[in-house]
Amino acid sequence: MSERWIPLDVEDTDASPFAQFRRWFDEAALEMREREAIALITASSDAHPSARMVLLRYVGDDGFGWYSNYLSRKGHDLEENPHAALLWYCEPLGRQIRIEGPVRHMDAAASDAYFASRPRGHQIGAHASAQSSVLKDRAQLEDRLVQLEEDFDGVDVPRPEYWGGFLLTPTYFEFWQHRRDRLHDRVVYQPVTDGWRRERRSP
Repeated sequence: MSERWIPLDVEDTDASPFAQFRRWFDEAALEMREREAIALITASSDAHPSARMVLLRYVGDDGFGWYSNYLSRKGHDLEENPHAALLWYCEPLGRQIRIEGPVRHMDAAASDAYFASRPRGHQIGAHASAQSSVLKDRAQLEDRLVQLEEDFDGVDVPRPEYWGGFLLTPTYFEFWQHRRDRLHDRVVYQPVTDGWRRERRSP
């Protein structure tokens, strides 16, 4: 009996993990409603982990990027411990990709350009929310939003200094393909002097 999942061998993968990521990401375009959704895992300086979903907004040969409030919990974690892991999962194709590496802020120009492309409501929302801070109630947030809508009436909304992009530069990739009886295919990439080494790992 044939499987519904496509087997994954090392020979099937691209020599570049970035190209392999794009291949799977592109193949998921018609399979997922929100293929940009990824789990971001950070840890504080005392090794307490934290996970949340973010949207992948940049994919390049220099890394993977998302945007957020620098003063949020993830921002504080990355300030203390600038390393993170990403997990992308495509249930219809039975695939997941793990990516790990150091994280830094994107340059101001990239953050400005992305912020300018956002819907105006999202821009004002970035000013209204002191992400991860305590709120007395919902009304406190909504009152702040009303005030900011008045403050920015008729003018462009500037990017807050505490909001911008994060870029993870990978030092590890793992491509995982679901197979029958939990005998999954796993191909790992790790950097070497002349590129990337690929190898199969036990499921």
